[in-house]
Amino acid sequence: MKHLLSAADLDRDAALSILDEAGRLKETLLGREVRKLPTLRGKTVLTVFYENSTRTRVSFETAGKWMSADVINVSASASSVQKGESLRDTALTLTAIGADALIVRHPASGAAQQISGWVCPGGVGPSVINAGDGMHEHPTQALLDAYTLTRQLGDLEGRHIGIVGDLLHSRVFRSNLKCLTKLGAEVTAVAPPTLAP
Repeated sequence: MKHLLSAADLDRDAALSILDEAGRLKETLLGREVRKLPTLRGKTVLTVFYENSTRTRVSFETAGKWMSADVINVSASASSVQKGESLRDTALTLTAIGADALIVRHPASGAAQQISGWVCPGGVGPSVINAGDGMHEHPTQALLDAYTLTRQLGDLEGRHIGIVGDLLHSRVFRSNLKCLTKLGAEVTAVAPPTLAP
């Protein structure tokens, strides 16, 4: 899988493989005095956030550093975006600089998909990971939620999971619905009519 733009990009086996690998890496890293693996040595990972974030951005930066990547945080508020540079031009510039992966958070739904098309024509170019795009999706948060649930409950096959809140505007809900149902859970959405999808 070149990109992760939507939870729909994952089939059951791919999602389970990611969850298993995450658990294995966590155990390996937390058991070491120095939390470093050579997995991404020589790779450049750029976190490109057009919206504020603490948990998602820092989690990606930490994971990249633990796997020996060169991680660079690109803040839209301190970049040429403030002078009117387009999303496309920013993405192409970061690709030309040598990014191996772009972790993108953007307020526009579909931004990660657009970026993947610009920077990776014909499958050649950096990987793009959607770290939240508008009201569209947040597939990495869904994987984290699935990881937590499987560690607490075991196999999600046949489990009943309720998601409550403002589901109309929740990109996490959209990704969780796709991811958790692929893992066999029955998902019930609970929201007032004005906040239901």
